[in-house]
Amino acid sequence: MLICKTVAEVRAAVADLRRAGSVGLVTTMGALHAGHMALVAAARADHPSVVATIFVNPTQFGNPADLETYPRTEEADLAMLRAAGVAAVFMPDAGVMYPPGDQTVVETVGLAQAYHGAVRPGHFRGVATVVTKLFNIVGADAAYFGEKDYQQLAVIRRMVADLFIPTAIHGVPTVREADGLAMSSRNVRLTPGDRAAAPVLHRALRAAEDTVRHGGTVEEAAQAIHDILSDEPRATLTGLDIVNVADFTAATGDPTAPIGIMISARFGEVLLIDQKEVTP
Repeated sequence: MLICKTVAEVRAAVADLRRAGSVGLVTTMGALHAGHMALVAAARADHPSVVATIFVNPTQFGNPADLETYPRTEEADLAMLRAAGVAAVFMPDAGVMYPPGDQTVVETVGLAQAYHGAVRPGHFRGVATVVTKLFNIVGADAAYFGEKDYQQLAVIRRMVADLFIPTAIHGVPTVREADGLAMSSRNVRLTPGDRAAAPVLHRALRAAEDTVRHGGTVEEAAQAIHDILSDEPRATLTGLDIVNVADFTAATGDPTAPIGIMISARFGEVLLIDQKEVTP
């Protein structure tokens, strides 16, 4: 497995890998877990070669303390990627991705400011900017993202369509712990008490799903989430949005087509998100 630190190095590696065929890409911020490995597995199923990136992107953190405490497990990450059959890893530092004089940002204006973007202003601008840079640097045929980051996936799909970026985008289902908690690099920062409480997010989503599938309205599904989370004192709901999957507009009333339910909640200092697509 090649370790690349510069743009020139990873571009040379990808050019060499293309002799074997197409290249898939998995972008990460490290602190890898089984959810990331599911992305790698999906990419390997479709492409002879997979490139992964590890870069803790400073521009998507609104809180400097959150950036400072983000887990960094480089040696373990590289071991996991090597075992998973990744061909090359791009591990730039901030100076490579944001060199002196850097001024350009990428933003999906409507999506970046709505829903979870209202909870974390500037977050999706940072995501869109760094992902565009990584797509342009690596030039992969396809990239793989987890559906847990539901709005992020929508932002990236919109960005790729609007900017005519020739990289196919694939969503991969959320990987969960045995108790239903969506796998996230942030989970390791939870206190034992908060970790025990965090599966309430999944229970709330399942209650909303049951409500819709039994003929309930969007508003009744939202109330089911509120009811369950209000019974968990360690959880502070910070965002709840229900959208039409087809166009990401806010859903209301009796859903007649698939909807996406997105929630975010704070457990102590840790913000967690989760989602579920529901077909009525």
